[in-house]
Amino acid sequence: MTRLFGAYVIVDYSAAEGKKTGESSVWIGVMKRDIRFRLSYEAHNPATRAEAITLLKTILGDLHKRGDRVFLGLDFALGFPRGTASRLQVKDGDWQGMWAFLAKNIVDKPDNKNNRFQVAAKMNRLMTDEAWPFWGCPKSDAQKWLSTLKPESLGDFPEFRLTEEAARKAHKKAQATKSLWQMHGAGVVAGQTMLGIPAFKALAEGLGDSAKIWPFQTGFGALDEAALDGLSTLIAEVYPAVFEGEAEPGEVKDATGVRVAAQALAEADDKGQLGALFAAPKGLSESDLATAATEEGWILGA
Repeated sequence: MTRLFGAYVIVDYSAAEGKKTGESSVWIGVMKRDIRFRLSYEAHNPATRAEAITLLKTILGDLHKRGDRVFLGLDFALGFPRGTASRLQVKDGDWQGMWAFLAKNIVDKPDNKNNRFQVAAKMNRLMTDEAWPFWGCPKSDAQKWLSTLKPESLGDFPEFRLTEEAARKAHKKAQATKSLWQMHGAGVVAGQTMLGIPAFKALAEGLGDSAKIWPFQTGFGALDEAALDGLSTLIAEVYPAVFEGEAEPGEVKDATGVRVAAQALAEADDKGQLGALFAAPKGLSESDLATAATEEGWILGA
């Protein structure tokens, strides 16, 4: 049986302000095979996002030199809820337009200071000229276009992406998933998304045509060796909470998540079951499938 990947790298990103390790910081889990194809695992916990991206480039470079094709799983959203791109009037009105908009507007300094709340406020101003759909921030960042409190209505914006709706129905642990409109609070992923997309846009562009983002650049479809021909890296959105596994003694939640996800994906690949996870999600209309594939993205296995 042919394995699709030689290594599995899972990144739990963070929107932390200032240097931070441990809980709610960046964790990178690397599952790779030794010369006898036995799996070995290592975890990294860089103190800033800038350090994380530098380290990740080294990790990927080393794995590619070994001849490994890498699955790179990112624990933040790769797209925004349907309608965001068109309301922002970004070029093309799809995921690429959103990625370009964030790359142009987000400033994330080497010490982790960033302007994500200001960018959320700017997006609100451009889309509705009110303090919605994005909401939530420290009191010091509140202003006309961004409130500390949830608005009474999101207007015609959906609260969740199609993939989050599917995950919330399918997985008990996913029922606590927060909306991408919520910028502040426990368990919120919007900040990581705002900061992560520009960083990984640059990383993917640095890898050139040998890296592809699922499903945006691949479409939906079960993967086999032929479909991955010429690829060094496949990037996809993952949600570690849906994978089953126990914490090791003293291990923080984020560290457990990346380790368990990397293990589960490697084992699925060993059994020849991983490729099927990239197929079109069942139960979606043609229109919703197109939305997921070109604008919202999808959580692998949701």
